[in-house]
Amino acid sequence: MGAPRPGSKIQIQSYKHNGQLHRVWENSLVLKGSDSIVIGANDKTLVVESDGRSWVTREPAICYFHAQYWFNIIGMLRDDGIYYYCNISSPFVYDGEALKYIDYDLDVKVYPDMTYDLLDEDEYDEHRKLMNYPEGLDRILHNNIEYLLRWVRQKKGPFSPEFVDQWYERYLTYR
Repeated sequence: MGAPRPGSKIQIQSYKHNGQLHRVWENSLVLKGSDSIVIGANDKTLVVESDGRSWVTREPAICYFHAQYWFNIIGMLRDDGIYYYCNISSPFVYDGEALKYIDYDLDVKVYPDMTYDLLDEDEYDEHRKLMNYPEGLDRILHNNIEYLLRWVRQKKGPFSPEFVDQWYERYLTYR
């Protein structure tokens, strides 16, 4: 269906492996849109959970989605530095309605000093059994975690020192 246009606002929809809607972010601003990469930004954005609860993001964030990699990266700008929240997920698709991906539970939280924690392994194991994740999928996800952690250690892509700052500056030109 094409790529979202820079300057446009899109919805981001996260699903679970069984097809159930998991979480929706309203009105993320597209900073870069192509068939392979979408970089977006949001600040104080409404997020609606599958059970109907909602909350608002606390700080500006730069979001990185790739059509090849099984993860997405959110760089959150806080007073004491940039924190990253990385969802292990399917590559994104954009269908003109929203940017969509499947969330596979595992997350990596990266701190400003580039140390990190792998989160939600219990939730992943539970959902892997409950939703019958194929064996090949498990390998793909764990390989992509290793790939993501190499990016962190090498400060590559969204983890490079200037990435979030440069895209945040671009975001400010739209405000």
